[in-house]
Amino acid sequence: MNGFRIHGKPPFSIAVVHGGPGAAGEMAAVASELRSRWGILEPFQSAGSLEGQVEELKKVLVEHADLPVTLLGYSWGAWLSFIVTAEYPEIVKKLVLVGSGSFEEKYVSKLHATRLGRLRDNERRELAAAVEALTDPASKNKDECLARVAELTSKTDTYDPIGRSDEEPAAIAYGGDIFQRLIEAAAEMRRSGKLLGLGKFIRCPVIAIHGDHDPHPAEGVRVPLTNVLKDFRFVQLKYCGHKPWIERQARDEFYRVLKAELL
Repeated sequence: MNGFRIHGKPPFSIAVVHGGPGAAGEMAAVASELRSRWGILEPFQSAGSLEGQVEELKKVLVEHADLPVTLLGYSWGAWLSFIVTAEYPEIVKKLVLVGSGSFEEKYVSKLHATRLGRLRDNERRELAAAVEALTDPASKNKDECLARVAELTSKTDTYDPIGRSDEEPAAIAYGGDIFQRLIEAAAEMRRSGKLLGLGKFIRCPVIAIHGDHDPHPAEGVRVPLTNVLKDFRFVQLKYCGHKPWIERQARDEFYRVLKAELL
């Protein structure tokens, strides 16, 4: 897989940043929706460390984007974009966080409880086994485990999904090794307060877009970022799960809000 894809025509002033860590291609549908009006970069994260992914994303932006850019980060990509914006504030003019994870540890238990409450008993066991395998250094099938975690959480994280096109699954690559190496580093940043603390270095406007059915608690994004960012706005979408662009009842409103922010 190349380091990035392009959508639309120059100037490339917007970049969509994927979730995971270890998933690539899932925001292609968003880039496709926006490409008729804006030039979009779709970077792929392949580095096996948090520091490596930060530098990887920064390099793609500096070498191929028309700076400063608007960063549109989804899920893990929201955290990664937050970190890049804090460390390199001169290259980002606006930060949009979609379906971000919580910025403080105290909200994590609510995420897990919500997800488990939306699964059957056998699915809970299967999810626990797949997550355990992902974090086991000796596991040989991390890619398959990450794909299964994604499949199970797609049930817990959606409200009224429209379903994927035939092309979309083939565009998504699951990197279980990347996931295993990065997830604990990111979790430690959150536990220590370092992740949220980076907010004091962010100078650009920040908007968070979050579904009301997203198991990642909305207050875990809204409350911490309101307290640390100078220019922050939170938009909650009704009847919407973790991935707004696949939600039948929220998709149009998501794009309306997003496009207004990109003007």
